[in-house]
Amino acid sequence: MQDFIAATDSERTISNSRPTSLAELARLFLKLGMVAFGGPPAHIAMMEDEVVSKRGWLTREQFLDFLGATNLIPGPNSTEMAIHVGRVRAGWPGLLVAGWSFILPSAVMVTALAWAYVRFGSLPEVSGVMYGVKPIVIALIVQAVFKLAKTAVKSTWLAAVGALAVLATALGVDQLAVLAGGGLLTGIVYSLRSGKRPSSAATFLSGGAALTATGSSAALPFSLTALFLVFLKIGAILFGGGYVLVALIRSNLVAHLHWISERQLLDAIAMGQVTPGPISTTATFIGFLLAGVPGATIATIAIFLPAFFFVAISGPLVPRLRQSPLAGAVLDGVNVAALALIAVVTWQLFRAAVVDWTTLVLAALSFFLLLRYRINSVWLVLGGAAIGAAATWLHR
Repeated sequence: MQDFIAATDSERTISNSRPTSLAELARLFLKLGMVAFGGPPAHIAMMEDEVVSKRGWLTREQFLDFLGATNLIPGPNSTEMAIHVGRVRAGWPGLLVAGWSFILPSAVMVTALAWAYVRFGSLPEVSGVMYGVKPIVIALIVQAVFKLAKTAVKSTWLAAVGALAVLATALGVDQLAVLAGGGLLTGIVYSLRSGKRPSSAATFLSGGAALTATGSSAALPFSLTALFLVFLKIGAILFGGGYVLVALIRSNLVAHLHWISERQLLDAIAMGQVTPGPISTTATFIGFLLAGVPGATIATIAIFLPAFFFVAISGPLVPRLRQSPLAGAVLDGVNVAALALIAVVTWQLFRAAVVDWTTLVLAALSFFLLLRYRINSVWLVLGGAAIGAAATWLHR
């Protein structure tokens, strides 16, 4: 705790500006939460412009350090960046204000969309919209897999670990065991090759991976408490970016607990794509489907709570993790295993979303436009919605 306080004091001293009020933090991150379309890379670019270039709240070096730290802990990267900025600028109150201000606009919008979905989802027009949007979502996820693979698969050995993770996932091995196995396997191989003893940082990571592997959800009847616990667990193991969320939700709520259907999961992801802010508010949509506003509130709090916790405790650990090649090897394994989860789940969702030639063409065209022209995902989703609605109207 003393290390944490000292680090916070040092960060405040380095940053070249006056102390930031909670009201200033709230205004900035509420604004970003309302306009931050385009996924985590776009969110982070907006934050860099606001807190480094415009306001000087952080130096560019500090900003990059925090960005690196978000890749070492579970949770949505852009949300964790907001939490880091708030912590540095205004301590513990700032941590809470900045993080929840960034989350709140998206959560409110998704809750409103969930209400409309429940109220009007059976109408042909709404069904048509979702018919056109779902193949776009598949293209977005496939594009994310390609981009992540370029970074995650750094060697032939890691490619082999990824292939084993794909096989294990396809055979039905629990997703937590797959993530833990990827991290532990790469850590063990690195230790054997280098002849080095595990550092305390790597031991911490390996132990955490092993613990998550023992944390599988038992079959539970639905309740608000069970909803909270399931999304808390998902938030605590969300390595590898927002699209790993799709794999974790499907494994837990669709395949294991049977609380929602494949169709509802795809619809929830689509709603997350048409709103700004973190894609993890997909949990908000699902919570509303299951239990209305109380469910939406509980699911939102549960999935984001671990991010606040990990940001708060990660400061003193980050320098030690960076200095440990073995810890880096464990993280590489976790990331490759997470990519394998996404790949398998994408195929499963593809079969539910691409149901005819129209949806196949939509998915293929969207994938081409994303790779070739890097079109903003929001425009693709809106275009898919328009095409789906038009196709439904023409086939009446």
